[in-house]
Amino acid sequence: MSGGNDMIHGHEVLRMMEGNSYASAEALIAAIDAKFGAETRFYTCSASDMDAAALVAFFEAKGKFKPSGAGFTMDREKVCKDY
Repeated sequence: MSGGNDMIHGHEVLRMMEGNSYASAEALIAAIDAKFGAETRFYTCSASDMDAAALVAFFEAKGKFKPSGAGFTMDREKVCKDY
């Protein structure tokens, strides 16, 4: 999927993360940019117009990640019911 002015729900990133772990926030941001495009903007139930770095920081602040091996993955129990 290419970037541009696309607006994608943050749940798509959580789905991408499921079953995968990331060594750092930077590694997750790079994976998001590679999949969705560096210019893509994201929104959630309570925020909008975020780039990948802002979305990762938002999810981190909301406790959506859990440790996994040497890194982290999404915490399915902390994801809203609309996931």
